[in-house]
Amino acid sequence: MRQRFGSPPSWQPEIAGEGRFTERAPAYASVLIALVLRETMTVLLTQRTDHLSDHPSQISFPGGRAEPTDADAVATALREAHEEIGLDAAEVEVLGRLPIYTTGTGFIVTPVVGLVRPGAQLRADPHEVAEVFEVPLVWLMNPANHQRHAVEIAGRHREFLSIPWQGIDADGEPRRYFIWGATAAMLRNLYAFLVA
Repeated sequence: MRQRFGSPPSWQPEIAGEGRFTERAPAYASVLIALVLRETMTVLLTQRTDHLSDHPSQISFPGGRAEPTDADAVATALREAHEEIGLDAAEVEVLGRLPIYTTGTGFIVTPVVGLVRPGAQLRADPHEVAEVFEVPLVWLMNPANHQRHAVEIAGRHREFLSIPWQGIDADGEPRRYFIWGATAAMLRNLYAFLVA
């Protein structure tokens, strides 16, 4: 992973964004694609609480809007990861960034990729995060697990990607996690970057 980001290939993201479906002014944001250095590498994901105004209940990477005090997109991703799940920036080895992804809700998102050692102390903010969990990277990077969908919403045709995963929740119970939309698209772009 370090080698790939250290000498990146020539490539183009497969999915640059979604069609806009809101009139809200665009906003810059960053997310942290945290790769946990376990024997089998995993990706750290969150499920957002259901009362949030943006993307409630969805599975996402830690992240959020850029603030004027953030030095750059990396600083935004690290600050937001600390605020949402208590991940200290010192626990993250930033490898690089993937291309910007624009969401249908108007967010211009920079995905920041970093390595995290297992055992990093996490404290989910209960206002924003309902659950923090990990999914094996090998599962997420297998194109056989990537599903394409097309739906009509309010008379508009929308297409999106999903990567469903059958895991175990915080209570030890089996659970189907439906990873979709921007999160799935950014994971697909990570896949394209890694196989380029």
